[in-house]
Amino acid sequence: MPISRGEGARRRVLDASLEVLGADGLAGFTMEAVARKAGASKATLYRHWPTTGALLVDAMDATFRPFPAPDTGSVHQDVRVLLDAFVTLVRDTPFPRLMAAFIDAAEREPALAEMHADLTRRRRAPVLAVLGRAQRRGELSEHLDPELTADLLTAPLFYRRFIAHHPIPPSLVGDVIAQILGPYTRNA
Repeated sequence: MPISRGEGARRRVLDASLEVLGADGLAGFTMEAVARKAGASKATLYRHWPTTGALLVDAMDATFRPFPAPDTGSVHQDVRVLLDAFVTLVRDTPFPRLMAAFIDAAEREPALAEMHADLTRRRRAPVLAVLGRAQRRGELSEHLDPELTADLLTAPLFYRRFIAHHPIPPSLVGDVIAQILGPYTRNA
């Protein structure tokens, strides 16, 4: 069945891309496989995405958008919202398997490595925004390093899911927030 034009067609190609990546890994991620899965021609795919890398980045970016930066008035609650959303993402979606393949691809292709770095920067932005806002309103010490803190807040979740392959216990998010932000939180 030929692929129709428009945003629906684009979405079908992007969805097919992630299905192929999830099922066949990076080795099976070809324009031909994606075109077959999406019901499109390879020529159509190449018109919109010059390389498989560009298609992969677009599919990951369109499907797994950065979370919006919450503003509840409490840095602890804002960070909890973001980390809880991340836990849901890695627990309830194919994101972990797809991300592993994407990281593998980025290690092999310099162009993808740049795109992966850009995607990572955009996904860190909400945490950095929340931390910066809390510093400006005096809730967090000015001595807190937002970049390092963003890494420290998310690292235990990444480690448990991607390295240790353990579930993330319900208490972990709160424990991490308390341990990382506690020493820098000012009493209001």
